[in-house]
Amino acid sequence: MRAFSFDLAPVVPLWLIAALALLSLIVLVPAALRGARGTAWRALAFALVLGALANPRLVEETRETRPDIALLVVDRSDSTRFAQGHAAAIEAARRQVEQRGQRLRDVEWRVAEVEEGGNTGTRAFAAIERALADIPAQRLAAVILLSDGQVHDAPEALPFDAPFHLLLPGRPGEVDRRIRIIEAPGFGIVGREVELRVIVEDLGAPRGGEAAARLTLRRDGGAPRTEMVPVGREHRIAVPIERGGPTVLDILAETRPGEVAEVNNRAVVTINGVRDRLRVLLVSGEPHAGERTWRRLLKSDPGVDLVHFTILRPPEKDDLTPLNELALIAFPVRELFQVKLRDFDLIVFDRFANRGILPPSYLRNIADYVRQGGALLLSVGPEYVGAVSLANTPLGQVLPARPLPPQQAILEQAFRPRVTLPGQRHPVTEGLPGANVESREASWGRWYRTIRTESRAGATLMEGANDAPLLVLDRVGQGRVALMLSDHIWLWSRGHDGGGPQQELLRRTAHWLMREPELEEEDLTARVEAGRLHVTRRSLDAGPPPEAVVTAPDGTVTRHPLTAGTGGRATLDIPAETSGLWQVGDGRRLAFAAAMPPNPPEVADLRSDPTPLASLVSGSGGGVRWLGEANALTVPEIRHVAAGRDAAGSGWIGLRKREDHTVTGIAALPLLPGWLALALLLGAVLLAWRRET
Repeated sequence: MRAFSFDLAPVVPLWLIAALALLSLIVLVPAALRGARGTAWRALAFALVLGALANPRLVEETRETRPDIALLVVDRSDSTRFAQGHAAAIEAARRQVEQRGQRLRDVEWRVAEVEEGGNTGTRAFAAIERALADIPAQRLAAVILLSDGQVHDAPEALPFDAPFHLLLPGRPGEVDRRIRIIEAPGFGIVGREVELRVIVEDLGAPRGGEAAARLTLRRDGGAPRTEMVPVGREHRIAVPIERGGPTVLDILAETRPGEVAEVNNRAVVTINGVRDRLRVLLVSGEPHAGERTWRRLLKSDPGVDLVHFTILRPPEKDDLTPLNELALIAFPVRELFQVKLRDFDLIVFDRFANRGILPPSYLRNIADYVRQGGALLLSVGPEYVGAVSLANTPLGQVLPARPLPPQQAILEQAFRPRVTLPGQRHPVTEGLPGANVESREASWGRWYRTIRTESRAGATLMEGANDAPLLVLDRVGQGRVALMLSDHIWLWSRGHDGGGPQQELLRRTAHWLMREPELEEEDLTARVEAGRLHVTRRSLDAGPPPEAVVTAPDGTVTRHPLTAGTGGRATLDIPAETSGLWQVGDGRRLAFAAAMPPNPPEVADLRSDPTPLASLVSGSGGGVRWLGEANALTVPEIRHVAAGRDAAGSGWIGLRKREDHTVTGIAALPLLPGWLALALLLGAVLLAWRRET
């Protein structure tokens, strides 16, 4: 390709030519004012001199034209995938645009894809800017975006100077129903209710009339509850928190006829149940060296309200001490063990002997309290042996072990506590610092007394001297019981013989009794994170774990083997891309996990809508075109248009001609060579002289 142009190649600096031109004007103006003859020829002579100094040339360029570049951007985000038919229409349109684009001469096509952007939404312009980094700005003919218009990083001004076209799947007037959570608490107090605020909206639907939608509520996979709620108005849902740990609420709005997608008709909310300040009743019996062990532990926990009574004087002791000096307050037996017994989350007896302080009816109340969901812990010593033992009272019916006869029960012998095999799998004793592992002995300090018992129920987690049970946990009815068969744990707190994890062991035991979810020994939990379902099963059973039965939100049931781990755990990790409520079972327990959509901005509105990008499209001279459905696609014609012309019209979109090129050769022809300038100058001077004479 050849192109011609004019330029100057002055033989002296331009400022000198300008100075000579000014001097010429100074000479010519007076002559022109006097009307002197030959002024025109003088002007011509000066012009020839200046022209010869400027040296004008005719330049011929040999150019290599570079093709224009059109950028096709394809939206692959979740909003196009969730909406019915949108992804298929975009893919079919992409193929047609590429086929039609190949027919245009001198156009190079580049394709960029907008991938799912996580919680940041559709990042279309981030993908455009990455693609433009490899495209020279002077060659960009247009940017064509195949998208539903739901873009979340639209700038105030386009980062390029070219027509911007938007091709939308579907047709105008789409409708989408969604449920939106206005407020949902992250946690709730066990035994109380929390309130959710939700709203059901019909996006794109004509207003008018009082529409209502059926809302289905399901808590932890239980029986569904339905209620009618007004569309477009806030609705409140009361959710009772009945237990600690996560409570999963599945909320589903009925499908609206003709809506583009149903994925945002569902919302799944997880509320963690936490206990209010735990109330603990600690009753200390006869004084001993470790009497303050439990008090220090429970008082150090900011979530515990402790009520502590110490029996300083047994009732059989009789002397002449005045009554007003025996105690500051009377022991409120009836109030504690009858009136307010069920207000406590845990009752601890520390070396308490049955010496008539608590009548059998009150001890029977405590046993009933345990069966109905209460928690009881006994830390015993020699008082657990013989006639005064609590094992010989109505309370003995819920205790997991009874003492041997007195001559065999008390074993005074040094030993290091050991964790049993079941204890190595139980969360109360699993992983305690310094514990015996496999063939390695425990590094804990020694104790010197064990109360030997006959086990009746429960799990023995720790052993004492001669393999006698030391820590026994049991479930009774709906409640729990723990029995510590030695009164020497206080030696660890004082660092005797190296000490031991006294505080951690007692803390875990107390929290297991009060149903801390993380300390459940027979448990199945599930959670969904980053599009994957994570399942953890915990059990004291040493056999191979059973298969996990997974029920997806759409009702699909699959079976998966669990991978055995340490500490009685077995895990499962599988993809979970469907939003909604996932259910996992192991044959005995069920667990639920809330799979929220991985990108909430993507499902906020699943309609095709040009509004977010309308101003950018019109400002660039581009156009918005609807594609229709994949089986009846309407892809606009693609044309080349000159700069300054409209880039979109009825049924077509345009690519701007950029005419970018590379110069491969230059030839210059002087228009006023020296010999010609000299001849013309002499002629002009002679004519001026002749005219003036």
